[in-house]
Amino acid sequence: MDPVIIVGAGPVGLALSLALAAQDVPSVVLDESAGKEEPRPARTAVLRADMAALVERLGCTTLRDEGVRWVGWRSLRRRQQTLHVPLDLGLSGDAGAADGPEGPPAPLHIPQHALARGLRDAIARQELITLVTDARVDTLEQDAHGVGAHTRGPDGTWWRGSFLVGCDGARSTVRKLLGVRFPGRTAVERHAVAALRTELPWAGEALLHRQPPWRGSGEEITARPLPDGVWRIDWLLPPRGDLVTPDALVTRIRDTLAGWCEGATPPYDLIDTGVHTVHHRLARRWRVDRVFLAGDAAHLLGAVGTQGLDEGLRDVDNLAWKLARTWHHRDASPALLDSYQSERRSAVAARLRAADQSLPVLRGGGGLRAYLPGGGRGHDALLTDGHLGRGPLGAPPAYPHSPLAPPASEGRIPVGTPDGAPAEDVRVTAPDGTTVRLRDRLGQGRLLVVLVAPGTGVWDRRHWMSAGVMPRLAEAVEALPAPAELLVTEGYPGAPAHAVLLVRPDGHLAAAFAGVRPEELHAAADAVRGGSPAVEDVSTGSDRTADVN
Repeated sequence: MDPVIIVGAGPVGLALSLALAAQDVPSVVLDESAGKEEPRPARTAVLRADMAALVERLGCTTLRDEGVRWVGWRSLRRRQQTLHVPLDLGLSGDAGAADGPEGPPAPLHIPQHALARGLRDAIARQELITLVTDARVDTLEQDAHGVGAHTRGPDGTWWRGSFLVGCDGARSTVRKLLGVRFPGRTAVERHAVAALRTELPWAGEALLHRQPPWRGSGEEITARPLPDGVWRIDWLLPPRGDLVTPDALVTRIRDTLAGWCEGATPPYDLIDTGVHTVHHRLARRWRVDRVFLAGDAAHLLGAVGTQGLDEGLRDVDNLAWKLARTWHHRDASPALLDSYQSERRSAVAARLRAADQSLPVLRGGGGLRAYLPGGGRGHDALLTDGHLGRGPLGAPPAYPHSPLAPPASEGRIPVGTPDGAPAEDVRVTAPDGTTVRLRDRLGQGRLLVVLVAPGTGVWDRRHWMSAGVMPRLAEAVEALPAPAELLVTEGYPGAPAHAVLLVRPDGHLAAAFAGVRPEELHAAADAVRGGSPAVEDVSTGSDRTADVN
């Protein structure tokens, strides 16, 4: 079968190629550039804990050396601290839970060029990925069996693929060639940005300062640490203000540092500057037959703490296992690929709605002010949630109404994780007897079946594998209609002993059962794979998902 064509070699396109390779699917990445990453320390990405784990699973090693996890978050209003949140670095305990023993899981902050370079280095070690530079797509053709993409140049080339994914950014050529509309709002927020090396009073902590008391600072400043004493500082600008001149930016920097350091500007080394403009847009369709959109080609967001690249990686996590299953099983149900648009577009639309509803309150008052208790403190908490990956602005998406949701059944039970939400990253015992995190078993295209069995940790695996409910559960897992791996955990939040959890290949909880129920487990696994395979070709299923405005 032909490889998957990926148009665009930013972090989303590179990550998708690696996620497919991890599931034995070859890909061709068409890179419009010459293949070199321009260092821009002021252009950074914030990844939630689960997406940072995804990137590490893909073989990107730069996160450890060139990224930093914040140890805390502070909110200031004028001269007063309104909020301080310690963050869980995930060094011990059940890291990855919504609120671990040390607080919420710490996001990871990394320059985007370092992230892309780490992904390119991982691709260089992969035989299943072909990376083609100076390849700009100008024509797309598709039929019932595949996709053709033409790249222009002196020796124009046609590339043939089984599927094609446009990861080519906000000005996506793929999206334009498909004729897909990209409605939304322009310049929702503007920020002056600087990356500088200095010493601030809050080592390792990120800071949100609203209404700082010194003149010319604007309404809001964010400071986020990077390795080696570097900070990214953002100043919220008026929506339609004047251009930010170099002299004006230097004045902002000096006044801000002096305001934070008891009136004296500390020594600093200015490394990079820029102006970041946030747009909010959402493509009308994310799938047209065998062509898909992902990342900035499908959505733009980023106001009030929402994170665009983090959402793009969630597109990758959602789409990769569905493409891989369809690529390996040509009779896979069309509903599986349809679910990508249904799940991800709905999730991003909800995020955009939450941001748009919050903006009038956070940026100048409005009718929603009464719904935020504590006035300014409530506003600061709402912004903090957006930056830390909590609440409507930042929490990882759930897919409770997914077309892949299993049917209701007598044995279904509620646990600490809602159906469709990301499963907790608990410790599990793998088939080889090793103890790992649940996230370590993701990304391989398999369903995960997790038995909650308190006390198994004190027994040798060869004893409990043949005891109690294990033989019956192992037989049920072997009979599932999709590849699955049986894992055991000592405990799971809200789950009773002998509960059985079915987890999708992307880590979302599909269903939880009270004990071993082979028929119900089989039906749930069948739903997750899109139902029984149909005779309909995958190229005909693109229009059955509802549009989300």
